[in-house]
Amino acid sequence: MTGEFAVIGLGRFGGSIVRELSSNGYDVLAIDSDEERVNEFMGLATHAVIADTTDENVLKSLGIRNFEHVIVAIGENIQASILTTLILKELGVQIITVKATNDYHEKVLRRIGADNIVHPERDMGVRIANGLMSQSILDYLELSNEHSIVEIKASDKLSNKSLIDLDLRAKYGVNIVAIRRDDDVLISPQADEMILSEDILIIIGKDTDLDRLERTLRSK
Repeated sequence: MTGEFAVIGLGRFGGSIVRELSSNGYDVLAIDSDEERVNEFMGLATHAVIADTTDENVLKSLGIRNFEHVIVAIGENIQASILTTLILKELGVQIITVKATNDYHEKVLRRIGADNIVHPERDMGVRIANGLMSQSILDYLELSNEHSIVEIKASDKLSNKSLIDLDLRAKYGVNIVAIRRDDDVLISPQADEMILSEDILIIIGKDTDLDRLERTLRSK
């Protein structure tokens, strides 16, 4: 990774990406057609420009093909999002991540070759809903239509037992891929690792299997 990103669309989603990347020391080109939005990022992004990204010549003049990763965060104009993504693909940008507004938008983006597609509003809604439904699940990340990663706080049913004693893989078909313990993270913990009462377990698996595990932890 060269550490150089371009973010097109400086609304709430795109703006948050620019802020996070910039604060972590990455070079970021921030682009929007709205002058007021661009002015907001003048002192934050490496470069901030007013541009119509549905114009191929404009993107060429910005040297967009030199950026390894371009994020298209245009939310309110689906046509502009699709056309911008298509031009980026034709110009040979290596990685294109696009914000999708709805399922139809996502379907078109996939057909024209977007590498990564995100639904920030939908995904946040799913994460909040899972948190509301379960006291066990602290965080939730959807990997696909069928698989997810969840963070679960070690309950009385899990603590003071080793991973081999719990045997979650055999019982539920899920895997503990890491354990967060205070400020440390144990990656791929050993089978004899003991679960402590304040541990956070990072578990991957099929949604149906994760649901079975969560229901067991919830039951008395």
